Amino acid sequence: MPRTKEQFAEMRNATRGKIQSAAMKLFAQKGFGTTNVQEIADKAGISIGLLYRHYKTKDDLFNELVEFALTGLIRIIERFESDESPTALMSEFVNEVYHDMVSSDDLANLMVLMSQSFISISETNEDSNEVAVVNKNVINATSKLIKRGQNLGEFVLGDSYEMALFFFAVIQGLAEMKVKLKNDFVMPSSTIFTAFLYGKGV
Repeated sequence: MPRTKEQFAEMRNATRGKIQSAAMKLFAQKGFGTTNVQEIADKAGISIGLLYRHYKTKDDLFNELVEFALTGLIRIIERFESDESPTALMSEFVNEVYHDMVSSDDLANLMVLMSQSFISISETNEDSNEVAVVNKNVINATSKLIKRGQNLGEFVLGDSYEMALFFFAVIQGLAEMKVKLKNDFVMPSSTIFTAFLYGKGV
């Protein structure tokens, strides 16, 4: 029987998923500049011709991965700006990060890729670059969430912006360690992520 449109769509999405996963891993481990298209195709288990049917250039693939990551960051901003309990929001987010870091390499690879993207635009006008703007907005939204938690007596007092920077620096550092250490990496428990919010002070 000939395949239906839905089956073709599923196959196409599955292939794109393989390409994206392979690219994220290679970009994170080797860097964007030193990773070639043939390596991505080999890692994905497909022909280079099939890869080019989905992505015309390596830059197109990289940019799509960055856009995917930016969409996730924008969702975080929207969640943190909601009226829910700061403690509940932070706990939910940390548990998701912990689960993703333990269950696969995708989040760690994506975070390292985002770091590469951020560094690559460091000499440009950051205020007009979407990656830089969204990163700033995430920190600001987290700072406001922490401040709201402090006002409600849920979090310890301290400079909320510095605490937000510390929070994401820890997650980014763990992502990079996971990529580098591979099987030797051990993910700290989720309670360690938020311990600084409930301690004696900052």
